Formats: sequence, C-alpha cells, structure tokens
Amino acid sequence: MALKATIVVGNPKPKSRTLKVAETLIEKLLAPGSYELEIIDLADHAAEIFAWPSEKMAALNNRVAESDLAVFASPTYKASYTGLLKAFLDRYPMNGLTGVTAIPVHTGGDLTHAMGPTVNLAPLLVELGAVVPGRGFYFVADQMDRLDEAVAQAAAEYTANLTRLAQVATATASLSTPVA
Repeated sequence: MALKATIVVGNPKPKSRTLKVAETLIEKLLAPGSYELEIIDLADHAAEIFAWPSEKMAALNNRVAESDLAVFASPTYKASYTGLLKAFLDRYPMNGLTGVTAIPVHTGGDLTHAMGPTVNLAPLLVELGAVVPGRGFYFVADQMDRLDEAVAQAAAEYTANLTRLAQVATATASLSTPVA
C-alpha cells in the first residue's frame, strides 16, 4: 500500500514557486514509487474557500485528513502564512488532522521571517492534531537555483527525525495494547 501524501499550497498565485518548493521536498523526502501524491493548490479554490457549508471544500479537507503525510506550504505574508491557508485550516475541527504527519513550509523574500513556519504554522498544525516532525522549512524564493541543495538538507533532517520517531513507536507499541 502506497503512502498517501498531500501538498496544500496557500499561495494566492496558482502554480507558484511555493508549490515547486513543496513538490521538491516530497520528491527528496519520499522514495519514488512509495507514495501517491495529491496537490491542492488553494488558488484554484479561492472563490469557494469562504463558502459555508461547501461540499467541495469539505471533500478537500477530508482528503488531507486522510493523508499519511501533508506538506502545508505558504509564502510569508506579514510574517506569517496567508489568509487563504488559514481559511482552509479553519475548516477543521479540533484534532481534525490527527494521524497526519505535517510539514510546515514557508517561502519568503529573505531570511527575516525564517522562523515563520516553526513559530506560526507548526503550532496550528499541532493544535489540529497533526504530528510535526521537526522545525518548519523556510526557503528564500529568489534562490531557486539552490532549491535541490536546500531541500535535500531539509529532507535529511526530516528523515532522521522520522526514523527516530519510528524507533520510539516500535518500542512503545506494547503500551497501546489494552491491559486485560
């Protein structure tokens, strides 16, 4: 069974550099053929993001919640993530992302807000029940010529963190068995 990976991009501009960064992260993090990838570019859903209720938006939220791994990517706006991404995440109830491993990603013009994905987006993802396996990934958007190198380094950190988490999970598996 293939891992279900999803990218959610909160850039108001469709097919953005932010999407490219997220796609490259998935490609560097996961082995080819080991996953199925769905991309949700919220720019394509901007007209309906504030519609309540919305079957279409609920279906998108459900697909992300059923993911094994989700990358939530946004350009940095006012030292944080976009309203488009926030509006999408606001549709989840408490613990709506339980069981999802989530990686927060921001792009920006310089390193001024490099802690943004860690201090702004990661706590929201954790509040929704997701597991965030390390600090968020921040990429300076005008350094696309160094994308592979920067993403490979981030993917290596996530891989190391996830490997350690898997070891802990294996060691604690007996704790999840109900005591008779």
